[in-house]
Amino acid sequence: MRHHYGTIAHVGSPVTPPAQASAALLVMVVIWAVNFAVAKNALSHIDPLAFNALRFPLAALVVLVTLRLRGHVPLPERRDVWKVLALGVLGNVLYQQLFIFGLANTRAGIASVLLAGTPIVTTLLSAALGHERIGALVWTGVAASFAGIALVVASGGTADAGGAHTLLGDALMIGATLAWAVYSVGSRPLVERYGSVAVTAWTLWSGTIGVCLIGLPAVLAADLSQLNWEVWAAIAYAGALSIGLAYMIWYMGVRALGNTRTAAYSNLVPALALLVAWLWLGEVPSPGQLVGAAVILGGVAMVQIAAQRTAAPAAQAG
Repeated sequence: MRHHYGTIAHVGSPVTPPAQASAALLVMVVIWAVNFAVAKNALSHIDPLAFNALRFPLAALVVLVTLRLRGHVPLPERRDVWKVLALGVLGNVLYQQLFIFGLANTRAGIASVLLAGTPIVTTLLSAALGHERIGALVWTGVAASFAGIALVVASGGTADAGGAHTLLGDALMIGATLAWAVYSVGSRPLVERYGSVAVTAWTLWSGTIGVCLIGLPAVLAADLSQLNWEVWAAIAYAGALSIGLAYMIWYMGVRALGNTRTAAYSNLVPALALLVAWLWLGEVPSPGQLVGAAVILGGVAMVQIAAQRTAAPAAQAG
């Protein structure tokens, strides 16, 4: 899920009416929530590295085609190319390895809940670098979210009924959260210069090369002819829809509704993902995990409320 904000002046398009933007964001919520179960189910039939290597080119292609249809696709200045490459490794190669192996070793619904804490870590990193000031409400939200994460992990035990080592998976998913937060904060200077759509596209394209190189041996070792249509559909869904299309919807929402209102929609993802995983995969969350999920989302909501209050004076001044 992805947490950069801004627009790209080079690719001009009319701002989507708020009602249509809200409807599209609800579609995005469903795409992201279902993706956890889709990918988790596919990973029982295909190596995680091969899964990533097959889905990422689809995501890169969707973003490229979408931007081409909207207009000219800009390129970074030469001085910034190495920064784009480094962010591509961090935000796509490293993050995606942690994410996919984390998902393979924990429950799909719990993975979505742990990733929901990403804005909390991003806020702390931004404050440490002097980008933001943290007030009492934010600190309360941070404390609540970390308490919720601890409760979710503790309530999961070391293995579930299916034998999945959820403690390892939870740790990897927390690592993915940290990687994405560092990527979000590290990309801020480029986002301010070029716009978040451009930066995300560049880092996705460069990261796709790394993901494919790492996953190539797994792809060559796999008997792709034996994969059923459900696995191929999952690859297409997790690449073209969950990354490619959903990213574009996110940024359209930011243009139409603003950062905070758009970010609020991501709070719906873990709740729906838990429900989908329950109905589809039979993952019944424990009472402690449900309480922990609620505490995490409550903490994230506090941080977003604080961000909205901080942004309001600036919006009025403009």
